[in-house]
Amino acid sequence: QLQLVESGGGLVQPGGSLRLSCAASGFTLDYFAIGWFRQAPGKEREGVSCISSSSGRTNYADSVKGRFTVSRDNAKNTVYLQMNSLKPEDTAVYYCAARGMYASSCPRDGMDYWGKGTLVTVSS
Repeated sequence: QLQLVESGGGLVQPGGSLRLSCAASGFTLDYFAIGWFRQAPGKEREGVSCISSSSGRTNYADSVKGRFTVSRDNAKNTVYLQMNSLKPEDTAVYYCAARGMYASSCPRDGMDYWGKGTLVTVSS
């Protein structure tokens, strides 16, 4: 069964850091582009970052550039989202999603598999 599971969310103070993990089972992540998305209450789900398959090219939403870093560990079949300098407006449920095979982009409506999400709350 193909599955993505996010972990690492929680409550953090403004300026703090969290690292989210996206672990895959049933398929090999390095053949897929992996996107991180987030959805805040009352808002649409938005793209945060994407790491392409093969080349590992990354891109980020303007709102997180310079603060968030996406990476993959193929040996662990896991993709990470390192989030630094967190702001209250980063509060949301964060989802990872996979698009394959050998995809290079992560369009929200074009992803093939989704995790169930992990909640990140940034508050003092």
